[in-house]
Amino acid sequence: MNKLTTITFCLAFSTNVLANNDNYGFTTIKELPITSVKNQNRSGTCWAYSGLGFFEAELLRMGKGEYDLCEMFVAHKTYEDRAQKAIRLHGDISFSEGGCFYDVVYCMRNYGIIPEEAMPQPGTLCGDTLANFRELFTLATKYVTGISKGDYKKLSPAWPKGLNGILDAYIGEVPTKFIYNNKEYTPISFQKSLGLNMDDYINLTSYTHHPFYEQFILEIPDNWRWGSSYNIPIDELMQVISNAINKGFTVAWASDVSEIGFTRDGLAVYPDIERINENEGTDMDYWLNMSEADRKKALTNEPRPEKLFTQEERQKGYDNWETTDDHGMLIYGKAKDKDGKEYFMVKNSWGKRGDYAGIWYASEAFVRNKTMNILVHKDAIPKSIANKLKL
Repeated sequence: MNKLTTITFCLAFSTNVLANNDNYGFTTIKELPITSVKNQNRSGTCWAYSGLGFFEAELLRMGKGEYDLCEMFVAHKTYEDRAQKAIRLHGDISFSEGGCFYDVVYCMRNYGIIPEEAMPQPGTLCGDTLANFRELFTLATKYVTGISKGDYKKLSPAWPKGLNGILDAYIGEVPTKFIYNNKEYTPISFQKSLGLNMDDYINLTSYTHHPFYEQFILEIPDNWRWGSSYNIPIDELMQVISNAINKGFTVAWASDVSEIGFTRDGLAVYPDIERINENEGTDMDYWLNMSEADRKKALTNEPRPEKLFTQEERQKGYDNWETTDDHGMLIYGKAKDKDGKEYFMVKNSWGKRGDYAGIWYASEAFVRNKTMNILVHKDAIPKSIANKLKL
């Protein structure tokens, strides 16, 4: 989740009818409870915001109440581990801001979690009002690269302290103990108090270069921990997402958002230019000769025919680097446009802007075509698919 995760946006709650753009006229079909939307600002931490947003929604579903979990805790612990991996491999694995849902699960399982208030508010230690990693990663990346690529016969035990010093200065020190609601916790004891069992959550993906109904390590740069995902056909992956929402489970969603149909106005659609040409009597050159901004506006200013990828087309996009792991979000509901076509409602961490005050509406075609992987509770998976996975 690299390309667009440093954009300065935040997101707002949805309302029951959102029709600022009358060309779509979205109305809500089903909307699950979620916590307030945050702003990742100038930090590549969409994976932390969407991953923890998913678990905050899980706590609401479980009747545990509303929690605000700390993204900077997860980021700090993840960057410590990522630096260790990069140095062990002599810099042959990247050290960067990005991550994936598995990092959140790994952190909560092994290090625990803390509430937002137990660390400094994001950005405040570097003179900003929200998370800002620009200076932090300029320093941290040079530090880790200098060690991992250095001409050393032996490393000293001092380098982790230096990295932690940088992280502490910009993000804040990770507390060993803290007070929450008049009770003392450690990160591990707080995690246990939430009642979340990390073994209940699994990653799913859909590609043909590995067997279906088995696990494999998804080959993307930010899966640096080499976490495994279950591989299922794309039709079944879409069944899982729909079944999850219908049964009251949200879905952590990793997707390519660099496509022309993913707009800054709250839409994620996949226009079928050939069918649009046929309908409107135009030709391909009409669209291709436009600027990208004008083409995006023309293709998304109203509901239009969309292209549905086959399993083979999804694989081609992945193999050709056309589908990349750009961004993590949270699917939490369904809506329909004025023509009755269904969309998924998406909680983002980019900003209160656009026609829907920060809400994104992702068509089923876009989700089918550009999903990299998802994180769900195992009970959200239809029994027929779960049986194939031996869950």
